[in-house]
Amino acid sequence: MSPRVTVASNAGFCFGVRRAADRLEQLLTDRAAGQRIVTLGHLIHNDIYNDRMARRGVETAEIADLERLAAEASATAPIVLLARAHGISPAVAAQLDRLSTANPHFSWVDCTCPYVARIHKIVKENCTEATALWVFGKHDHPEVVGILGCFDGEKHVFEDQDALMRLLEHNQSANYCEKRPIVVAQTTFSLSEWEKCQKIIEKLCTNARIFDTICSVTEMRQKEAASLAQQCDLMIVIGGKQSSNTAKLVRVCRDQGTQTLFAEHADDLAAVDPSAYEHIGIIAGASTPSDVIEEVYKTMSEMENFEALLEDSFKTLNTGDVVIGTVEHVSDTEVQLDLGAGVTGYIKAEQITDDNSVKLTSLYKKGDQIEAFVIRVSDMEGVAELSKKRVDSDKNWLNIVAASENGDILEGKVIEAIKGGILVLVNANRIFVPGSHTGVPKDGDLTALVGQTVKLRVIEIKPGKKAIGSIRSVLREERRAKEAEFWATMEEGKVFTGVVKSMTSYGAFVDLGCGVDGMVHATELSWKHIKSPAEVVAIGDVITVFVKSFDVEKKRISLGYKTEATNPWNIFTAKYAEGDVATVKIVSLMPFGAFAEIVDGVDGLIHISEIAKKRIGKPEDVLSVGQEVDVKILEIDMEKQKVGLSIRALLDDAEEVVEEVVEDEAPAADEE
Repeated sequence: MSPRVTVASNAGFCFGVRRAADRLEQLLTDRAAGQRIVTLGHLIHNDIYNDRMARRGVETAEIADLERLAAEASATAPIVLLARAHGISPAVAAQLDRLSTANPHFSWVDCTCPYVARIHKIVKENCTEATALWVFGKHDHPEVVGILGCFDGEKHVFEDQDALMRLLEHNQSANYCEKRPIVVAQTTFSLSEWEKCQKIIEKLCTNARIFDTICSVTEMRQKEAASLAQQCDLMIVIGGKQSSNTAKLVRVCRDQGTQTLFAEHADDLAAVDPSAYEHIGIIAGASTPSDVIEEVYKTMSEMENFEALLEDSFKTLNTGDVVIGTVEHVSDTEVQLDLGAGVTGYIKAEQITDDNSVKLTSLYKKGDQIEAFVIRVSDMEGVAELSKKRVDSDKNWLNIVAASENGDILEGKVIEAIKGGILVLVNANRIFVPGSHTGVPKDGDLTALVGQTVKLRVIEIKPGKKAIGSIRSVLREERRAKEAEFWATMEEGKVFTGVVKSMTSYGAFVDLGCGVDGMVHATELSWKHIKSPAEVVAIGDVITVFVKSFDVEKKRISLGYKTEATNPWNIFTAKYAEGDVATVKIVSLMPFGAFAEIVDGVDGLIHISEIAKKRIGKPEDVLSVGQEVDVKILEIDMEKQKVGLSIRALLDDAEEVVEEVVEDEAPAADEE
């Protein structure tokens, strides 16, 4: 009886490996006569694949060969080099840039897996004197070597939790977390081992910063391997002997207590009798070509051919379809969907939104449903690359067109400042706004708009779903509406709080909002005579004004600033009355007397006859400008707003007091 054979849905090339292999395949297809194609190390960890590429003329080089290769490149024999999916260090990347710049016939293509590139970015951004790098993975693995090259400070590599504990125990007497650990894992590191290590770190190094860097595909592959192994009595793991992620799959399956065989190809299974098993599971590492998986499947099964099996599970999915999938996993870089029939869909972050600040983990959770456009289908791998942005864009483009025709106002977020203007994201569609239509002054900083939510109007639709918008037209319309409302509610006496915008010799202009200015004449700024408005206000001052008069047709407003409450005469009369004594300051001397300031803005006259008890020739014989003296208020002329003051009256009052005291103290006649 033939066994039941199940091929894991997450078997074979992962996205990063597929991306690298596709780039190499494209180069081979487009290769010009005499061109040499070279990979830096093995592009992926699979000997079968690498042997095939070698037979097709793909060369392999090491870092030590780079200078020689660049020197050999010529017009008749150009060389293109592919950096492996595992990534390279910044130093090697810089060397390749230098060599390609020096020789135009030598070029290179970076095939680093996006997941690995993300780790490089994390490590570079956190490289400081106060941090130490902790990497979980194999010391000599190309991916780990590349990661270490991104960090200049103290760094450690741990292959498992035992290695971690050895470091911590060895440094018990020291503060091993004195430097903040920046913790990352090789993308194919064992998920179960990683979880154990995280718990240890969180317990012993509370200042550690741990980043989840295990590839989501790797994580799902390991989980599926464990689940499938529990259902089968034989697991076959296919992949290269040097493949780290394949070796981890073997351990995961064996940890379930299931008999597990590690095979590079079908020939390794010659001694296996499929009929001895009821259920055989097949899973493959991320670097395993699909035809190798197919060959193993055929060896283990007498059922329908492999192509028919996959066609049955994937028969309704084609490039260009719009599908609905259920979210299985979310990371900061992609969303993984279950499309049914063992098919997995992936939506990269850039295929969901153009807003780099948006976190996918805040948008979606497991179980959510997403409608997406199928970009590419891999029948052999049971994987589909999807785009939500494409669906959203298609759905909302008609709204953009309708808004253009109707003159409707749209709202979107500014995502980028580019040459000549900005890009605004409106419902998954990018609208270009020229700099002259942003509302920013000429030569102004357009980057200040990035991240802001703006209103715009579409002013032109171009072929290829391209739209041009204007923020300025909306701002102008809003300003006109506010201005119309402003004038409709204008009335004399209305109070405004405005900002002093500019000044002239005859007054100050105040911005009342809505782009409307009013003028306060110099005579309205102060109750006393001033030579310049600058004596009272400055540009930028926030002041309270009131409308004295206005002309709607000429758009002119006359404003008042001084009020009766600030009238110096009113302040004076509220404080003093005839007969009161006040301390005043001499402000000027005249032949007939001295003028003294009683309160700010109100002066009184001390006639020369009221300065002293005896006759004086001129006021300056007794007084000087700036001198403070006590006076008695003799007279207040309310009509003419004049005040008469006297120093002599106080002297007379003082003598009378003295005389009264003397009389009171003198003895009576009958007492003598």
